[in-house]
Amino acid sequence: MRAIPTLKISISGVRGVVGDSLTPSLLARFAQAFGTHTGSGTVVVGRDTRTSGEMVRQAVVSGLLSSGCRVIDLDICPVPTVQLAVRHRRAQGGIAITASHNPAEWNALKFVGPDGLFLGAGTARELLDIYHQGEYVKVAGSEMRSVERMTDGLDLHLKAILDGVGPLPLHARRLRVALDACNGAGALLAPRLLDALGVDVVPINVTPDGLFPRPAEPLPENLGALCDAVRAHHCDVGFAQDMDADRQAVVSEHGEAIGEDYTLVLATWHVLGREQGPVVANLSTTAALDEIAKRFGCPLVRTKIGEANVTERMRSEHAVIGGEGNGGVIYPRINFARDSHVGMALILHLLVSSGKTVSELVADLPPLCMVKEKLTCPSNRIPLVLRMVRREFAHLPMDTRDGVKVMLPEGWFHVRGSNTEPIVRVVAEAGSPADVRRVVDDVFGRVERVVRGA
Repeated sequence: MRAIPTLKISISGVRGVVGDSLTPSLLARFAQAFGTHTGSGTVVVGRDTRTSGEMVRQAVVSGLLSSGCRVIDLDICPVPTVQLAVRHRRAQGGIAITASHNPAEWNALKFVGPDGLFLGAGTARELLDIYHQGEYVKVAGSEMRSVERMTDGLDLHLKAILDGVGPLPLHARRLRVALDACNGAGALLAPRLLDALGVDVVPINVTPDGLFPRPAEPLPENLGALCDAVRAHHCDVGFAQDMDADRQAVVSEHGEAIGEDYTLVLATWHVLGREQGPVVANLSTTAALDEIAKRFGCPLVRTKIGEANVTERMRSEHAVIGGEGNGGVIYPRINFARDSHVGMALILHLLVSSGKTVSELVADLPPLCMVKEKLTCPSNRIPLVLRMVRREFAHLPMDTRDGVKVMLPEGWFHVRGSNTEPIVRVVAEAGSPADVRRVVDDVFGRVERVVRGA
């Protein structure tokens, strides 16, 4: 089998392994392409705390300056802060330097349009065309513009959230919240936000040095230290962020990780209790969200995976909230972006207004179990995998907009190739651990045989 590539260029951006495929020259060329795409406009740049971040930032800034752009540098900040700043400063675009949940050796560029949203598929392809053609705008040294350091980006973000939801109402006692920021960009904002909301904070992994204390993806198996902190300090809830702070997972008052899918479910519960309207989520998001939307008489619309796909549909549907089952909450009233800080604020307000614990809220939802698996897979074999799924499950209802999602009597499963990693993902949900495990083992086994060429 061919070696798995360490560089991935797609409509989701470019990401790769630093010191291998992700080189300063490649990064500068992508920045030149983006600068050309913006018409040598104003571009906001921010990065997460990865140790390679400063090298990547300098390469990006040099590429933007060489194409005549004016650069507004946020330095280290959450990705949603970059998106908010693009709108606030009326910039022509933004570049977020982060590999999100990828391992520490990876880094990436995510491209933001003038509306503060990640580039949609059509616009992203235009950018890729410019990159591959190599016909970039190049200005003389005398025409290059200066770099502006924007030092109030985090303050702007904090104010937007507090203006949108306000501090928690007076309560018989202050909630206690454990926070695991994974030593990422959220460490600079989340503790400040939680304090301003009016809770007591128990912080762990909040040193923004980019040294991963755990795998960055906020999956239950990665949250042992947070679960221990919740139990040890008798916290009401625990929140875990990924490195760029656009996603979060929730830990119950018993120190149990309830799964990142319930982040959006709980946030939606609070929002729909105050304003009814359409909800948008991707195909791999839990069916528990359908139950919440149904309770409030609101439509739920499903989209392809990816924040750009969700936000595009949210705008056309005039959705009041949306997001993805990976812990990404998008609340347009505050920030039209996946924003873990907004998710925290909404969930804390739900805890206070309902008077219930996290465990009690989850117990009021349908009993559902979800399992997510992934398998390293060369990109040329993904079409073979999807063809197999369509063929072998042709007798069942399915959605083929993004990979293949198959509806089962006991639940559903979804198979798709990742846009950000050389892997194929298998996600399944059913009403019991035994049912979902049986589905996943069956489907994963079939997928693995195709990937291995058996």
